[in-house]
Amino acid sequence: MHIVLFLSPLLGAFIGWMTNYLAIRMLFHPRQPVRIGFWTWQGLFPKRQEELAAKLGEIVENELVNHSDIQRVLGDPEFQARLRDTVRSQVDEFVDRKVTRRLPTILASTLRGSVLERFKTLLVREVEQFIPEMVERAGQELEYRVRFSHIVQDKVRSFSIDKLEEVLFSIMKREFRFIEVLGGLLGLIIGLFQLGAFYAMG
Repeated sequence: MHIVLFLSPLLGAFIGWMTNYLAIRMLFHPRQPVRIGFWTWQGLFPKRQEELAAKLGEIVENELVNHSDIQRVLGDPEFQARLRDTVRSQVDEFVDRKVTRRLPTILASTLRGSVLERFKTLLVREVEQFIPEMVERAGQELEYRVRFSHIVQDKVRSFSIDKLEEVLFSIMKREFRFIEVLGGLLGLIIGLFQLGAFYAMG
């Protein structure tokens, strides 16, 4: 009897550790519903994957990324300045590599220098006039065609539970281990209290 009492803290530690260990695994297992009498048992993530996908989609679109953020980026002067730099670079490449090479040698040599630079400047200016309208149309098209919530939902819905478990365990390995150890520690403490209470009453 005394041996059993002395073992109770160790038994409590084992039960506490095993309970938390199983609770963590039951987040993902069993993958498919298992029917036991009137009770159906399935892991939390497999069971609620559809609901999780919908909720994550809402959170991403409402709290993280939405069309207002995209419009703000597109309308940012710094972004548009980088866009103009890209336009100038592309015009230079287009004129130097494609236009002048296709002209007769005499005409190409005539266009070089200040004449060619003025032509490039004029072309860049014409293209830059379309940038604000182009950016606005791009934003409208994105808003019409892209729904971030739907994208996230589709991704999460099609995500493999095996992969999700692997990812979460790789990220939260220490945290899961801490939860397991904490369960064992609490079980040990409860067992020691029980042992102390028994001797106090004896």
